[in-house]
Amino acid sequence: MPLIGYARVSTEDQTPLPQTQALKSVGCAEIHEEQASGGNRARPVLARVLERIGKGDTLVVVRIDRLARSLSHLLEVIERLEAKGAFFRSIQDPIDTASPQGKFTLQVLGAAAEFERALIRERTKAGLASARTKGRVGGNPGLRAKDPAALRKVRLARQDGYMERLNETAQDWVRRLRPDLAWEDVLRIINGPLPEARRWTQS
Repeated sequence: MPLIGYARVSTEDQTPLPQTQALKSVGCAEIHEEQASGGNRARPVLARVLERIGKGDTLVVVRIDRLARSLSHLLEVIERLEAKGAFFRSIQDPIDTASPQGKFTLQVLGAAAEFERALIRERTKAGLASARTKGRVGGNPGLRAKDPAALRKVRLARQDGYMERLNETAQDWVRRLRPDLAWEDVLRIINGPLPEARRWTQS
């Protein structure tokens, strides 16, 4: 089963060498490197890899944040791989779609993503309906103008919503992930979409 590695760095002063070494150590004979922001989905190297990957191949990354910075993007890439009969594996995270445990982890993530999408849809509908009754045009003017401050505010709000949902559903997902996964692995799944300053600790 061919292993195809993907390494991404964000800026010119970073080197992909640690990632490529880790990918080689697990058996990746073919490794693709890219310099791009994690939040940018338009990555030509990744697009080519996904286009060329074949049935039975496995796309391997060192950590899921090297591939995607949001849960929706991660699931989108994995769906494209599955449509081609290919697999996904993250070396430092408990995700390997060729294994039953990895598939279960993915199901938990998928359920969380669908829940988040449903909440966003409901809030959007309610907000637009309220705006229409007051004679206003729906939507955030700052977002329409791509104002950095407005974009940052929305990003922080989404992180707050994610943290709130984690707290509300903690008993359920902890019971489902444990004891099959180590606490360190559970933390990696939870902290994947969060910036360093807002990540959970084991305690």
